[in-house]
Amino acid sequence: MNTLIVVPVFNEADTVGEVVAAARAYAPVLVVDDGSRDGSAEIARLAGADVSRHPRRFGKGEAIRTGIAAARARDASVVVTLDGDGQHRPSDLGRVLDAVRKMPRTIVIGGRLDEPGALPPDRLNAIRVAGFFVNWACGLRIRDTQSGFRAYPIELFDEIRVHRGGFVFETEVLVGAVARGWRVHEVPVAALPRERQRSRFRPISDGVAIGGYIAGRVFVRWALEAGALIGALVHPHLGERRRARHAATLEQTAGYAGSFPLWAMAVGSAAIQHAVNRVMLWRRDPRPRRALVAAQATVASPVLLGLLALQALAPRPMPDFVSPLVRWLCSQDRLDAEPVGLAPVANPVGRPR
Repeated sequence: MNTLIVVPVFNEADTVGEVVAAARAYAPVLVVDDGSRDGSAEIARLAGADVSRHPRRFGKGEAIRTGIAAARARDASVVVTLDGDGQHRPSDLGRVLDAVRKMPRTIVIGGRLDEPGALPPDRLNAIRVAGFFVNWACGLRIRDTQSGFRAYPIELFDEIRVHRGGFVFETEVLVGAVARGWRVHEVPVAALPRERQRSRFRPISDGVAIGGYIAGRVFVRWALEAGALIGALVHPHLGERRRARHAATLEQTAGYAGSFPLWAMAVGSAAIQHAVNRVMLWRRDPRPRRALVAAQATVASPVLLGLLALQALAPRPMPDFVSPLVRWLCSQDRLDAEPVGLAPVANPVGRPR
């Protein structure tokens, strides 16, 4: 397996040298300097990385595209993306690469959510909300859909086209991959607190971009759910199903044919029993249960987004009343069954271990 580790950086001079030095033990490293002004490129080069520089800042998505193009030129079969700000522990590369070797046609994600306290509450809540809706929209069960620590088989990018940049790139890759039948597998990795600088993620501009993209996917999913609901309501009353039901009802009530009132009551009782049976089948179907959970989160999403913005932009730490609300409304455990009957999600997907 020919691997290239791609590290997109923007003004990460304090950390990129350490990241490169540790990552080189696993594979060659390419640092894509996205217009840094602090000497990140030279520090990365001295640490042993190849460096590709953008003349100005184009965003994380474009930096990853540059890395993918370089991987193709080197005949690499796998691209691993690793943040250059020190939040990922390069020693976890072994775990990610082991999973890639064992699982063909699979994106491997390093999930950070097992490390309590490593992510600030506002960022953690944003990840949970985004992950819930990404999972709902395309049928995944991945906790950390926003992690930048990933391994991509290079052939994936022969099948999908990613049009968006910035931090939306990584979300669009997941959605496009699942729609094409690729699996997604999550392995736990460490999330190290940032001691030297803040995240390059911008809560307003980047958050709005990701939120807008996810909202579009959620809208598509709800359109599919609406179509499924209409079909479930209409199909029993059409064609052969309707005729078979009517024939069964007439057979059941034939004994009352001599008395119209008794016959009418028997027909009504059969119709009620049929309706009850339909409700019981509906209650046992995981799809409507999942839809009800998603509906609650969808209705509450404007309030949630407002609270997340307030939590992220508050000038001083505020009482954390947002996290319990997010954990309940956007609980992955409440989406406890695989979606049924949607082509994009009928493919097997990886589950976190």
